[in-house]
Amino acid sequence: MPDLFTYRNSLPEQPGADGPLSGMRVAVQPNLSVNGWPCNAGSHALAGYTALADATTVARLTRSGAVLIGSSHMAELGFGLADDTIIQIIADGRAELALITDTMGEARVAASGAGLFGFKPSYGLISRCGLMGLVPSMECIGLVAADPARIGRALAVMAGSDPDDPSMPDDCAAGFSADLPPITAQPTAGIVAEWLEGLNAAERSAFESSLARLDAMGIATRQVNLAPSGLFRDAHQVIAAVEASSSAGKYDGVRYGHRSASGKNWNEMYLNTRAESFGPLIKPFLFQGAYFQFENYSAFENACRIRGRLMRAVTDLLAQVDMLVLPTRRPAHDPGRATTIEETYDAFGLALPANLTGHPVLQVPDPTLAAGTDLGLQLIGRRLDDARLLSIGRQMSSIAGEGC
Repeated sequence: MPDLFTYRNSLPEQPGADGPLSGMRVAVQPNLSVNGWPCNAGSHALAGYTALADATTVARLTRSGAVLIGSSHMAELGFGLADDTIIQIIADGRAELALITDTMGEARVAASGAGLFGFKPSYGLISRCGLMGLVPSMECIGLVAADPARIGRALAVMAGSDPDDPSMPDDCAAGFSADLPPITAQPTAGIVAEWLEGLNAAERSAFESSLARLDAMGIATRQVNLAPSGLFRDAHQVIAAVEASSSAGKYDGVRYGHRSASGKNWNEMYLNTRAESFGPLIKPFLFQGAYFQFENYSAFENACRIRGRLMRAVTDLLAQVDMLVLPTRRPAHDPGRATTIEETYDAFGLALPANLTGHPVLQVPDPTLAAGTDLGLQLIGRRLDDARLLSIGRQMSSIAGEGC
């Protein structure tokens, strides 16, 4: 069996300094900087690159007593889940928490396939400083664990403003509490009819069965209406491709990473380096972004306007209900086997809306189903209402444990 790690911490796996996370074992992807560790983001473009400092989240975790055990394999530059092994590390019991870049739902879709909780926080709640990112306006550091309370404890340490991350909004929470709040009033949930239109009969039946868990908590559900999921997908793809093309522009072999051995001059070296650096999935995505950036910029501007309208529409809808619920994934679309942009977006079509809008979202597993058979259940909450989502997830988990 191939090694699940690309790098293992050479220090003994023992509890770190005293703190709220003392002894919690954490696995990361190799696009999150850990001082002295290889940080190639799963890409030949960053071959041989070693992190020079800890990412803000890494520093906060280790100061709180968490133990970083190593980094996993990952999809190139965090685009999808091909070749990713971090979930298997959790499933094998080698770590209690995994940090996964969530650009289009990776943390949640991966967690769903393994019967775990996966959480994408509100955009801006966690610093991105030290993350070798690809789509800065959508990606978050996602958290995966076997229970939401553990995610809450880690999030309390990781959350808060960071002067080294200028992209963080001014209203990001500075005092997220490790003690998840009790559910004092029964929340309401909206089911977006348009987001379910693409489900087949078996998937729709499985989703309806999962709603029984909300009924067991006394959560009232009602149908609501919003733009079709395809509109979220189209806007995400255009904007993400442009941002990815721009972000990857710095991987030119001049300062770090792979440098082509061929080329008669600097210009040829640069062109050859770029040609050799990226794999067959990410390269067309970067080309697509360059097209929208330089040849069809109006399409990018339209996608940004659509994104703004969708963000406002979701926010307005969440003023009427406490959360939106939908499946996490469709089993027919395996993200680990996606080899094209279209297949990748098919695999994350149900998960990416929250990345586009920036709202927090929790993937809740069904413990009565075998791993790999669960569609998962996503709870999308109001911005910065992260703690409440985790509290609802914890209560759903406890009810399932009681056999309800």
